[in-house]
Amino acid sequence: MPRIHFLQHVHFESPGYIEQWAKEKHYTVSFTRFYESFELPDPEEFDWLVVMGGPMSVHDDEQYGWLKAEKSFIRAAIEANKTVIGICLGCQLVAQVLGSRVFPNVKKEIGWFPVSCTESGSKSDIMKGLPHELMAFHWHGDTFELPKNAVHLMQTPICKIQAFLYKDNVLGLQFHLEAQKKNLDQMILNCKNELVPDDYVQTEQAILGHADYIKDCNEYFKILLHNLE
Repeated sequence: MPRIHFLQHVHFESPGYIEQWAKEKHYTVSFTRFYESFELPDPEEFDWLVVMGGPMSVHDDEQYGWLKAEKSFIRAAIEANKTVIGICLGCQLVAQVLGSRVFPNVKKEIGWFPVSCTESGSKSDIMKGLPHELMAFHWHGDTFELPKNAVHLMQTPICKIQAFLYKDNVLGLQFHLEAQKKNLDQMILNCKNELVPDDYVQTEQAILGHADYIKDCNEYFKILLHNLE
């Protein structure tokens, strides 16, 4: 029975559906919350590591004293062959740990936008049961190079690398399939200053007006989690 450990960077980006899924399956969950006093566990104490999102950059080591330790911890988890899921900032951290360059994208992508499978993604077992294109929630400004030896799974027109799989147990997702209504409310409340109108930045009203997408997103994540088990 998997023991799942979450790395949470800010209080308003919680695990959402992933925690609900884990509890429904009676899996053990534990947390490192970097915005509180914290202690990182030994990799032997968990089976899955889930690295959540946050408004900071992977390059903000000086501003956030825990970032270097977190990167070393993620690297140790990957080397120990743990199942690792990185979401948004977590995805970028995993990519950087795997040797990729992380950099600002040409535009921010905030709101509901469809992601589509790449040719390699459509052939990957991790994507079994998922549609070729699905609607997902985005809130990111940075992007990254595909890690060496990783499979490119999904993309959008403005952000080429939206999802990747390294080996068979390290999954990176730029978008938020875990988001539930309270997650959207909290992200908007705490990061409203980023909602500056642009080609790929939706308004608060547009984001909350499509909260009906959440149920499908959570179901898509359920399929991905099952495929990782």
